[in-house]
Amino acid sequence: MGVHRSALRRRRRSDAAETKLNNRVTKTKECARRDARIMATLKADSPPYSPTVMSWLSRKLDKKASRITQEDVSTVVS
Repeated sequence: MGVHRSALRRRRRSDAAETKLNNRVTKTKECARRDARIMATLKADSPPYSPTVMSWLSRKLDKKASRITQEDVSTVVS
């Protein structure tokens, strides 16, 4: 006889919750490093920006990359 399916589900859920808590710390640090790196790139470069920078700006401004203007970029940088 094996372990009941409900017990396996319970164990998986608790493992997933623990993993999520552990990963949150690492991901927060990675996000802060990425933000600092992209901001340095924005301050140093001029348009056209790389796809990585445009993707980051798109997420920050909640706009499509093709709709981002220089005024939008200057609001983020300042």
